Amino acid sequence: MPSTAQIIQDAESLPVEDRTIVVESLLRSLNPPNPEIDRKWATVAKRRLEELRSGRIKPVPGEKVFAKIRQRFGS
Repeated sequence: MPSTAQIIQDAESLPVEDRTIVVESLLRSLNPPNPEIDRKWATVAKRRLEELRSGRIKPVPGEKVFAKIRQRFGS
């Protein structure tokens, strides 16, 4: 069986598309999808998109969000 270092080296030599597949597969093995949670997130995403499109809420630029996070957590 190849060592972890050898597996990483082999993976790094793959084309970017193949590396993406490997990464997604490994992440999925650590955190398997949960259809119930996925449905709930989809419901929230649809609701929030409608709120945005209707003008009930205003978008916040990403730079502002990250600046606030850095300020709050000091990074």
